[in-house]
Amino acid sequence: MQIQPYLFYNGTCEEAIAFYREALGAQELFKMRFKDAPPDPERPMPPEFAEKIMHATLQIGDAQILMSDGGCTTQNDKFAGFGVSLTGADDATAKRYFDALAKGGQVTMPFQKTFWSPGFGMLTDQFGVPWLVSAPHEQPAS
Repeated sequence: MQIQPYLFYNGTCEEAIAFYREALGAQELFKMRFKDAPPDPERPMPPEFAEKIMHATLQIGDAQILMSDGGCTTQNDKFAGFGVSLTGADDATAKRYFDALAKGGQVTMPFQKTFWSPGFGMLTDQFGVPWLVSAPHEQPAS
């Protein structure tokens, strides 16, 4: 079983894909635009949606994020009630991810040592997606 976040970007999905490719080394596995869908006479697509992203899949490390422009019809451009957790391979990698995601966003907790991790921080990226970035938990000496 896999559980994958599905994020809706309300018209900025293309920009988000480019940002995550640069910030996190994300790989685009699949992308379909609204113009690629068969016509539905019951729900005609406005012409301005044609180039918007109907569905995309990004591979980020071992995980996948599903994303879409979501029809671009809602006025709600805020993500709420969740956060995307990202753990780097080590402290330096986690800090690099944190700094890259923070560009154009808002840091809500600076990346710092905590009692559970050598590095942890929280931010909301420029698209409004909340992120929790961690370094792996320190292992007690054996």
